[in-house]
Amino acid sequence: MTGATTPPVTTPPAVGRPGRAGPPGKGGRPLALLAGIGGQNLSLLGALALVLTVFGLLDDNYLGWTNLQVIAEAATITGLLAVVQTVVIICGGLDISVGSQAGLASVVSAMAFTSAGSNALAGTAAAVGVGVLVGIVNGLVIVHGRVNATIATLAGLAAYKGVAQLLSDGRAQGYVLGDPVFVFLGRGRIAGLPVMVWILILVALAVHVLLTCTDLGRNLYAIGGNDTAARLAGIAINKYLVAVYALIGAVAALAGILLTARTGSGQPVSGSEGLELKAITAAALGGCALKGGRGGVVGTLLAVALLGALENGLTVQGVNAFWQNVAQGSLLVAAVVVQQSRSGDRAVGLPG
Repeated sequence: MTGATTPPVTTPPAVGRPGRAGPPGKGGRPLALLAGIGGQNLSLLGALALVLTVFGLLDDNYLGWTNLQVIAEAATITGLLAVVQTVVIICGGLDISVGSQAGLASVVSAMAFTSAGSNALAGTAAAVGVGVLVGIVNGLVIVHGRVNATIATLAGLAAYKGVAQLLSDGRAQGYVLGDPVFVFLGRGRIAGLPVMVWILILVALAVHVLLTCTDLGRNLYAIGGNDTAARLAGIAINKYLVAVYALIGAVAALAGILLTARTGSGQPVSGSEGLELKAITAAALGGCALKGGRGGVVGTLLAVALLGALENGLTVQGVNAFWQNVAQGSLLVAAVVVQQSRSGDRAVGLPG
């Protein structure tokens, strides 16, 4: 009797682990580093360097440490909202209400602070609680109400702004600059950097680790890439979506708290209006595919830095704020056009 022959064992290639771009020692490592950064991020770095150089030549103080801190502080709130906007876009959603959520949280934080006898903990806890609540409401409307995410959060944009104005009677509320906690959050420094910037760094790092190093993050990419396949794979899509919108609400509340700390009072509209457009623009510029399944925190942060540097430079040069809005809208359109050209999708209204 002839014995069975054991087939040779082959090792399947690792999924999602690209090899080095060339042999080490012969240019492979630099090429691998560039490949790891990505073409999108390299383009953003180049654009950021160009903006800094141009405005640095126009104004000697533009690249000074003081002005760079001003740019970073101004971009922090937008950065927080853009980071969580990245998460929801990756899983195929969108949240247009983040600016209104931040404004509502700002009002709640200041009013709760005052009502609790100048208690900063009460103010921050109330704001975060409200943020998580409105985030869950958004998620439930989208998931169980079967409402398109854009329409649901567009309704939230109007509703949450209205609630903030009703609570505050349309005026700034409270005064928190006498409280050491709010002063530390809004004006404190750690190792020479504003506390607000450190908060953005920590949140961005946590979200980056979530997306790149956990099964939860991989599932979010899977949901955005192909929700049907994700459902068949056993991913609880509805629970993920509600959790993502709750996360957005929590971080939007944090942004509102920082807005209160920075301005010294709860702001129902001023300071939060237009933040949703900035957050979406940063995420799109950073490489997020608006159809879902692609994007990352690093690219979003580079886009936030680019938008912040551009806005500050135009302000320093005395350019009308209306033109800044035009530039921001143009960048969003340009980002979407580039995404469409890379995706290879047929242009609307034109033959394939």
